[in-house]
Amino acid sequence: MATSRPYTLILGVIGADVHVIGITILAHALREAGFNVVNLGIMVSQEEFIAAAIEVDADALLVSSLYGHGEIDAEGLRDHCREAGIGDILMYLGGNLVVGKHDFKEVESKFRDMGFDRVFPPGTLPDDVLAWLNSDLASRAARVEETP
Repeated sequence: MATSRPYTLILGVIGADVHVIGITILAHALREAGFNVVNLGIMVSQEEFIAAAIEVDADALLVSSLYGHGEIDAEGLRDHCREAGIGDILMYLGGNLVVGKHDFKEVESKFRDMGFDRVFPPGTLPDDVLAWLNSDLASRAARVEETP
């Protein structure tokens, strides 16, 4: 992860989901904060996320799912990233990730176990995502600088 360039983020809505407003707002906020954002839009496959990340040497994947099928659509994404040689990429997931009402701590745990670094509930504000991104990316950059 280079610190001499702006961090590059891949953003999109996974699976057959067509909810575009949230990622549009988030993409704008991230760009305003100085990030290079590649917004893949809606109905993005895991393969498209991974190909875009490789193409632009992305620092993070920000995956959105609002129609409740996040578990199905995101299952195996970390493994596919590993297979593609980008297994250590920062991965965030947010939205209405499961159908029905569930305790968010349980939902978060399920997706963390799937390899996501951060999991956000519906209604998370862009400033909250920015704070975590800045923290997580700075921590990763510091670890890279410490590596001989």
